[in-house]
Amino acid sequence: MEGFRGEPKNCYGAHAKHTEIKVPLGTIFNTEDGEFLTELDMLGDYYVGARGGAGGRGNKHFLSNEQRAPAKAERGAQGEMRTLCLELKTMAFAGLVGFPNAGKSTLLRAISRARPKVAAYPFTTLNPHVGMVQYEDSEQIAVADIPGLIQGAHQDQGLGISFLRHIERCSCLLFVIDLSMNEPWLQLSALKYELEQYGKGLSERPFAVIGNKMDLSVADENLGLLRERTNLPVIPVSAKFRTGTLELMIHLREMYDRVHEKKVLKEE
Repeated sequence: MEGFRGEPKNCYGAHAKHTEIKVPLGTIFNTEDGEFLTELDMLGDYYVGARGGAGGRGNKHFLSNEQRAPAKAERGAQGEMRTLCLELKTMAFAGLVGFPNAGKSTLLRAISRARPKVAAYPFTTLNPHVGMVQYEDSEQIAVADIPGLIQGAHQDQGLGISFLRHIERCSCLLFVIDLSMNEPWLQLSALKYELEQYGKGLSERPFAVIGNKMDLSVADENLGLLRERTNLPVIPVSAKFRTGTLELMIHLREMYDRVHEKKVLKEE
């Protein structure tokens, strides 16, 4: 919007009104080149994306003994013009966390109606996808398929920070472990390490461990080793053939109910 010019008898021109754009909580501001600027996470947060111009000076400011009615004025300065890229952090109750090709997208397709791209090469998922898991009592739980993580993600390796930002808003984490790989327990420790390096306490959120690709011959042995080395319960599934997904959905609902109950008690 533009301000108004000055009027006779030393009257100032009216200022232009601020242009305010409301955005959802969790909005990230980046430059055109992708450089991070800020993020708005709290109610009432704001960011000045571009400053308006400065008003000029009228002929009154150029009065002198020689010039009693100067036909001169000063133009105001132009306002800023910027291009900003806005990104919204994924809003989901649970986030699927795993290395590329762990089967996260296939798993999301198996438990929801979401249809993320699936292919047999790394980094098929370049942006988060959110699917709604439906229950018989009409409850729905949002689950996000987060782009694959690699070692060094907290230092912006691979999809790096762009991956980790979306994890921040998830109340629970679902670690998807590829049971076709040797030493699967190392996947879990590496994933938790990257999360903790990015944000202290992030890896300690409520979580479940999912052992995927149970349809493969080596999966049974690796499942046993994963349970033995981590001393954690592991939910075995084959996302490809949709086996074990019911147990996963039941466990997810239990996690959801516990978190929801804690929130209600806290509000009371």
